[in-house]
Amino acid sequence: QVQLVESGGGLVQAGGSLRLSCAASGRTFGSNIMGWFRQAPGKEREFVARIRWSSSSTYYADSVKGRFTISRDNAENTVYLQMNSLKPEDTAVYYCAAGQWATSHDGDYRYWGQGTQVTVSS
Repeated sequence: QVQLVESGGGLVQAGGSLRLSCAASGRTFGSNIMGWFRQAPGKEREFVARIRWSSSSTYYADSVKGRFTISRDNAENTVYLQMNSLKPEDTAVYYCAAGQWATSHDGDYRYWGQGTQVTVSS
């Protein structure tokens, strides 16, 4: 089992920044990919970014490329999502997830955190 706990969400004005954290614990060795997803009210959950624990290779959704940065701290078993130049359309509940395969499909991620709310005001 892998436990994931997100933190760092909040309310920010458009153009501002937030950093989300995802602390992983438990049997994480089989989950080499960490991803961030988000779900806005009335919309489907969508992929945001992912990172590989072993190589730190990253991949981003086009909607956040150049504004968001995913990183990881292997020693702390923590993954971060630095979000800059936030827009109102970034408002959503953000989830971190752990999986075995480097995909953008939420069904391929086995473990999920409880989510953290990010609200961007205009």
